[in-house]
Amino acid sequence: MKRILVLHGPNLNLLGKREPQIYGKFSLDEINKEIERLAEKEKVSVETFQSNSEGELVTRVQEAMGRFHAIVINPGGYTHTSVAIRDAIAAVGIPTVEVHLSNIYQREDFRKKSMLADVVVGQIAGFGLDSYLLGLRAAIGIAEKR
Repeated sequence: MKRILVLHGPNLNLLGKREPQIYGKFSLDEINKEIERLAEKEKVSVETFQSNSEGELVTRVQEAMGRFHAIVINPGGYTHTSVAIRDAIAAVGIPTVEVHLSNIYQREDFRKKSMLADVVVGQIAGFGLDSYLLGLRAAIGIAEKR
């Protein structure tokens, strides 16, 4: 069975409360339930993890080596600042899909640059909860081709 790791970055634990006009009304628990529903339907295993700590996210990426076939990551604010997460993704060689609830390219100038863009397979942004589900579908497709 293919295994997919889904990582949620900083402040995503506040979803549903934090700027719902930008990030939507779904809580992180609701998003994780939808991810798990799709994974069950597609007959893959998923593990979800959220952290506000850059180091914990780097550690999870590193620990994924040899355990997961693909990663889906919403790096949150670390999208624009984290060389460490970028380097971890490059180092482990696991196909990774970057997702964002909002369209980062329609937002503030500093949000239009992703530090991960050159090491991920692709990006999905602007579709709210569906960004995660589309990202999971992409990760499953990539994992099945490997």
